[in-house]
Amino acid sequence: MHWLFGGRRLQKLGILGMNRRNAACILDRNPRSKYPLVDDKLRMRNLCMRIDVPTPEIHGVVTAYGELRQLPRILGDRTDFVIKPSHGSAGRGILVILGRAGDRFLRHNGDTLQFDQVRQHISDILSGMYSLGGRPDYALIQQRVLLHPDFQRISYKGIPDIRVVVYRNEPAMAMLRLPTKASNGRANLHQGGIGTGVDLDTGRTNHAVQSNRLVHRHPDTGVPLLGIEVPFWDQVLDMARGVAKAVDLGYVGVDIVVDAKQGPMLLEANARPGLAIQIANAKGLLPRLAEIDAMLEQGANRIEADRVVIGRIGQVLRKSA
Repeated sequence: MHWLFGGRRLQKLGILGMNRRNAACILDRNPRSKYPLVDDKLRMRNLCMRIDVPTPEIHGVVTAYGELRQLPRILGDRTDFVIKPSHGSAGRGILVILGRAGDRFLRHNGDTLQFDQVRQHISDILSGMYSLGGRPDYALIQQRVLLHPDFQRISYKGIPDIRVVVYRNEPAMAMLRLPTKASNGRANLHQGGIGTGVDLDTGRTNHAVQSNRLVHRHPDTGVPLLGIEVPFWDQVLDMARGVAKAVDLGYVGVDIVVDAKQGPMLLEANARPGLAIQIANAKGLLPRLAEIDAMLEQGANRIEADRVVIGRIGQVLRKSA
């Protein structure tokens, strides 16, 4: 009985559940043929170049074990970069390097790695240790995003990102994900990061949770989390719309970072965005999805009505001629 009451309560609050998300959003709106594009970060980078969407530069790609011999040449004298699996998910397998002294590399969390450890990490990526389904993968050596000044006081040793859930090419809900000590400097909610709901109209944060618990201040910096304005907000929403349209998915999570020098940049897109964004916003997705459906339906009806009127006017003009 308690379970049934809970289910009814969630429905009343407009919460989109896992089963309904899978059936009504993912299966109905996301063709399986489009998944390989969004699941491959290198292909997404190439798409971004075609549609003029900024994304972190890729310095090099390692696709096979034999190429590990070329790693010194690929890295060159770079002192900061990111290594990530092309088919990774949930932030797994990402290695952020902030500095370098010869063959010693400084990680974002203060740890140091020898060159052989970096090479072993790339070997693990190639083996599929971090990929979706454990399939063989390839490693990307990528530009490191620089922390935007507006986020300095609410981040711990990492870069925040913005998740925008886009439904039928319209932003449905958004959150700002913040790195913490608990998440080891990663903006990942499942690893202990903070999810802050962002108002779509104003771009300001209005609610925050960590490990599904309400928080008002960043646990590591003590700075209040509500009322923060996300920089370049209109540009962020436009980028999310453009990416959703380009990947041709009706329900997609678009992840964007704001670089200190280059502004908003696409991080990745997700064909199976999670539902924790509702907890971060303290409201359900269903009312917003219904609002978008109604808006698009009204627009379609208006276009059809205009088409009929134009057709009738054409008939009258032809008869009078």
